[in-house]
Amino acid sequence: MQFRSILTFIFFFVFLQICAQDKKKLNITRTELAPKIDGILNDEIWKDAEIATDFIQFKPEMGITLSQSQRTEVKVTYDDDAIYVAAYLYDDPKDIMKQLTARDNFGQTDFFTLVLNPNNDAQNDTQFIVFSSGVQADAIASPSIGEDFSWNAVWDSAVKINEDGWSLEMKIPYRTLRFANQEIPTWGLQFHRQFRRFRSQYTWSPIDVTKGYVGLYHGELKGLEGIKPPTRLILYPFATGIVNSFDGNTETNLTFGMDVKYGITENFTLDATLVPDFSQAGFDNVVLNLGPFEQTFSEQRQFFTEGVDLFSKGGLFFSRRIGGAPSGEVNLNDNETLDRPNEVKVLNALKISGRTKNGWGIGVFNAITEKTNARITNDDTGETRETVVEPFTNYNILVVDKQFRGNSSLSLINTNVLREGSFRDANVTAARADIVNKKNTFRYVAEAKVSQVNYQNIDSELGTSTFLYLGKVAGNFRYSFDHRFADTKFEINDLGLQFRNNFNNFSVDASYEIFEPQGKLNSYRVNFFSNYRQLANPGVFTGFNFGGGYRATTTKLDTYSFRLNIEPGQQNDYFESRDGRRFIFENTLSTGGSISTNYNRVFAIDVRANIGTLFEDGRDLFTYDFNISPRVRFNDKFLMTYRINFNHRNGDRGYATEVDGEPVFGERNRQIVTNSISANYTFDPFNVLALTFRHYWDTVDYDYDLFTLQDNGRLTTDSGFNRDNVGNDPNINFSTWNIDLSYSWQFAPGSFLTALYRNSLFNLDNLSQESYGQSLNQLLNQPIQNTFSLRLQYFIDYNDAKRLLQGKNKSNS
Repeated sequence: MQFRSILTFIFFFVFLQICAQDKKKLNITRTELAPKIDGILNDEIWKDAEIATDFIQFKPEMGITLSQSQRTEVKVTYDDDAIYVAAYLYDDPKDIMKQLTARDNFGQTDFFTLVLNPNNDAQNDTQFIVFSSGVQADAIASPSIGEDFSWNAVWDSAVKINEDGWSLEMKIPYRTLRFANQEIPTWGLQFHRQFRRFRSQYTWSPIDVTKGYVGLYHGELKGLEGIKPPTRLILYPFATGIVNSFDGNTETNLTFGMDVKYGITENFTLDATLVPDFSQAGFDNVVLNLGPFEQTFSEQRQFFTEGVDLFSKGGLFFSRRIGGAPSGEVNLNDNETLDRPNEVKVLNALKISGRTKNGWGIGVFNAITEKTNARITNDDTGETRETVVEPFTNYNILVVDKQFRGNSSLSLINTNVLREGSFRDANVTAARADIVNKKNTFRYVAEAKVSQVNYQNIDSELGTSTFLYLGKVAGNFRYSFDHRFADTKFEINDLGLQFRNNFNNFSVDASYEIFEPQGKLNSYRVNFFSNYRQLANPGVFTGFNFGGGYRATTTKLDTYSFRLNIEPGQQNDYFESRDGRRFIFENTLSTGGSISTNYNRVFAIDVRANIGTLFEDGRDLFTYDFNISPRVRFNDKFLMTYRINFNHRNGDRGYATEVDGEPVFGERNRQIVTNSISANYTFDPFNVLALTFRHYWDTVDYDYDLFTLQDNGRLTTDSGFNRDNVGNDPNINFSTWNIDLSYSWQFAPGSFLTALYRNSLFNLDNLSQESYGQSLNQLLNQPIQNTFSLRLQYFIDYNDAKRLLQGKNKSNS
């Protein structure tokens, strides 16, 4: 066995050396008759096409070749409209895993991937994935963003299960790719195949996972001649009907709009949403926020998640700012109440992005939101008035990025927010260098950012921030060092996301991992970290922690992990108080672990548990949480997952309320219970029924006596505050309920009919002593919001429409 491993290593090492000097190549020829995309490889062009074979494994072990009975054979051809791929993946058909899933969802399914890189720059890949179930996935990929599956294209594929494996065909129209008009181009090319039952993955051109980005190991596609980028104009007209009812009131709405993709040049594309409709975006997982920083949610709107890799450079873009809650403040009299909108309407948005053959990338993003008013009612007279809480606003981003050497880039990013009238404006500029050395062993990152906030009648404020990183990124043993700095005036929250500024932090990380199975383990990774934190101004210590973790996957594909975090000595929190004074806590310790069983089984389960405490005179803190998530794959069409999370914090201390500008702290017991269910029934690759349910319950119960914060950072009860004399009772009973039930039908390529039913409930009071059942009954007695929407979206390709019209004209003549 050891001798075999040595031979495999020698073979793989020699093979990599050869490939490093001369990339693997596939030569293709043009076809005059396009193959029929049916998964049956009997078209004439496939008989004499060159075969790409001899796939090599890169995970869990490098250098393993496939047996004759599991070999992979791929053929490629092209015409004036598209690239065509045929693949035969030999295997025992009873062993092929083929769970049906929604698009872009991998599930427990074998898959084949085509990777094309028209620029052949090792950094800008387009991936097209076909599963053995017939489902598709696609993504754009680069070293800076990894794989972005929010990107979607319209292309054709078909799969057939055979007696000795499975076969597939793909048609990749040129409209899905960005490439220059060259007479005889050379494209980067790679094929992947995964056996899901082993989670083993093979590629046509070998990959060394111990160093470098996978794009560096692509082969080359030769033989393309005379292909021209098509007119890239794609229209997505849509119509949405909505019925919304709440507390006895019912509203209906019918909207029409269109999304547009237009190829301005060969490599640059305009994406625009005209009269946007985000009514079917998923609900946010709202939680009770007791901390000093804002609560944020991930982006659910497809326009703001798709193709935003350039705009994410420098970390200045948080798309939920656009169309989020109004930014303006309202001062009320004692006898007035406020009706404030939760969001601002997006009037339109567009983005222009692309990259030239020589590595220059340019991105322009622009969005406009409408003027939004809040209504103020005089409780005594009933009179109402309106005030602007968000003016007409323009959001803009400009990015210039230069890639080079297949693994490095230089970037300049600017974001700008202009608000009409007396509201504040903001501008942020960042320069970023991300450099990997030629040997792909070390990475260096440097960022410098400058923010400017204009408060109109007040002088504008300039803030700065920097980030430095040095790390070893190859081999089993890796390490890194980084430094983060932001002064007290650095502010990016008009279009970015920044929880806090005023920091000067240092971090060190080290890890050891294996890339070849050892004994009963397919992989494992051990890591150590340490962080030293202080304020930028004044330069005082805030905290120090260190710890480590371990994560491993067994040969049976079960994964387990362990972590430890220690914060020794006195820690100083300058933000919990809300007024800049420090709050001291000491000697905290937390640890935990997780187990995730092999999802290939009919029944699998994820379990995670953590505990924590601190060692400080006068404190008795103990925290624990656990998450149990069983999942059942009833068959290849039906999957259901249940999750329960229980989080308990006993003896926690923190900000409770405010009295005459003075922060009041309390010792509290907090208990959180979250139940959620997700279920999917996939009839076929084009019809999916999905259910999502979540119930979140959170109680915060304060001790009777409350604290004030002394200037030395310690708490005292000498002020005499208690729950009865601080005004509002700080105890909290908070719960939410959401159900999403959706049915999606892809009735034509890129065209969908989606029906969505949604309901939600919300309750907030101070009955923190109520049991789970009592709180649930109270929640179910609240007014329920019911929403039903039906959305029709149609895909129109200008080139197809043009050919259709030309054909009709010829037939009429």
